[in-house]
Amino acid sequence: MLMESKVLDNQYNIIAFLCALIVPLMITGPFLPDLFLSLLSVGFIFYCIKKKIFYVYQNIYFYFFILFCVICVICSIFSDDLFLSFQSSLFYFRIGIFACLLRFLIEKNTNIHNYFYKIFIITFSVVAVDGYFQFFNQVNLLGLPLQYVGSTPRVSSFFGDETILDSYLARLFPLFFALFTIKEKKTKKEIFFIMFLFVVIDVLIFLGGSRTSFLFLNISSLFIILFISKYKLFRLISFIVSFFIILLIVNNDNRLKTRYIDGPIESMGLNKAEKSLIIFTPAHDSSIRTAFNIFKDNPFIGVGPKLFRVKCSEKKYATGVLPCNSHPHNFYAQLLAETGLMGFLILLGLFIYILVKMFHHTKNMIFRKNNLISDYNICLLAGVLITVWPFSPNGNFFNNHLMIFYSLTFGFFYNVKKKI
Repeated sequence: MLMESKVLDNQYNIIAFLCALIVPLMITGPFLPDLFLSLLSVGFIFYCIKKKIFYVYQNIYFYFFILFCVICVICSIFSDDLFLSFQSSLFYFRIGIFACLLRFLIEKNTNIHNYFYKIFIITFSVVAVDGYFQFFNQVNLLGLPLQYVGSTPRVSSFFGDETILDSYLARLFPLFFALFTIKEKKTKKEIFFIMFLFVVIDVLIFLGGSRTSFLFLNISSLFIILFISKYKLFRLISFIVSFFIILLIVNNDNRLKTRYIDGPIESMGLNKAEKSLIIFTPAHDSSIRTAFNIFKDNPFIGVGPKLFRVKCSEKKYATGVLPCNSHPHNFYAQLLAETGLMGFLILLGLFIYILVKMFHHTKNMIFRKNNLISDYNICLLAGVLITVWPFSPNGNFFNNHLMIFYSLTFGFFYNVKKKI
């Protein structure tokens, strides 16, 4: 019996390690990590059926997630292009299954936290070295050239012409921080190295050139600094050091200053005497207003996932300078257009849930002088917050690459309900 238990533990640890490999595999593009996630999810479904392990799915988060998946499928069924819409909605459930797998592995006391933590250190360190090499030498270690938007350099490292390095780092940073907070027996050298790595990553996200990713980094960092207890000073110091380094870069590089300061001021019309409301930029404004026009015509179930790209070209919806794209570059606008109020309200509900949780946590800190939520859970909530943050441009909600970010963040967050 003891031998059987040991074999099972080893198997669980192998699966946990395979899950952690998704972090570096994401650098190769969406195919390999999505393949890993899908195979692990399907395997876990069969395992649960065989062993009759159904308790992992008995959680309010999973119930709402399945409700969202059902809504998406219904929206696809009633859409004008069933096949195209099903490409986004039919197998979306796999990210929830993968989250359940992570929860299961955590509850089985595998080394999953340790695997992810070490892989994060290695991956982020390698990416950082390569990213800075590319910034200073115009090419990375593999010979991939530095990317430009106009004259502004954008570090992309191993991602090549897909300038998503900053998104990759910013979206995974809260999870990395969460794993750091629960790492036992940290040496002084390890703590200083992680602080140095955080500074390096902060600045690299800035050099990546995505204003949205830089915003997400700042939101999650400020959230963590405000609400954690033990590592508050640790993150505050690294954040301040990063801030001053970024100020120095901005003062010495007008291209980045234009990208982050002058450009947004001009594109949002904040420098004009006659101010008109522009959402983010004229292009974003156009897509979002077009999405809202589609929503007004289809308020309950939308036009179906992935069909904004089809409907946005119709004259009755299109408005502004650039109305049509593959998605409207905002999660909430996209869900309004593609899933109507039914899908939109679930995402909005999650955002409100986080605000309510943090209100209770803050009240507890002030009046009872104790923490309702642990530092680990605060970091995970920061990761969820930037996922559901409504006031910024975003990618395609149903994009495979972004889907993997959701599954990792929610996989660890999914396990904290009993601890909150």
